[in-house]
Amino acid sequence: MIVFDSTADLTDHVGTHLGSSPWVTMDHQHIRGFGEATHDFNWIHFDAERAAASPFGSIIAHGYHTLALIGGLIQQTIDTSFCSVGLNYGLNRVRFPAAVPVDSRVRLDLHLTDTLPFDGGVDAVYRCVIEIENDDKPACVAEVIFRYYD
Repeated sequence: MIVFDSTADLTDHVGTHLGSSPWVTMDHQHIRGFGEATHDFNWIHFDAERAAASPFGSIIAHGYHTLALIGGLIQQTIDTSFCSVGLNYGLNRVRFPAAVPVDSRVRLDLHLTDTLPFDGGVDAVYRCVIEIENDDKPACVAEVIFRYYD
């Protein structure tokens, strides 16, 4: 884990690979919990028998579920406790190149692409890739902005 001491320290790392998070298992309980929390009950996430006959061959995680993991996985990859508060500020681009089959493991691969100062802090722009273990295609590729207040 990289520990940042200040917004200047964070800015010094623009253009670098910041590391990868621990692996997370996307078991059916995890997928079901996300669907229940978001009221997304599409059969591809819940019905094992029907999903087995789908092009994916099994239940798959919600695309937004993989996207939602990014905030927590960033916190497991870097330490930004120098700031008074850090918030998810937004997204510039998101794609879901591959589905995440039930019981797969995923992790975040994190790159800092830019920092943009504002009065009171800095916006950090990250290239976030949610990798699927033993798969060449990622589950999610997103440009994510976090706002860090001094």
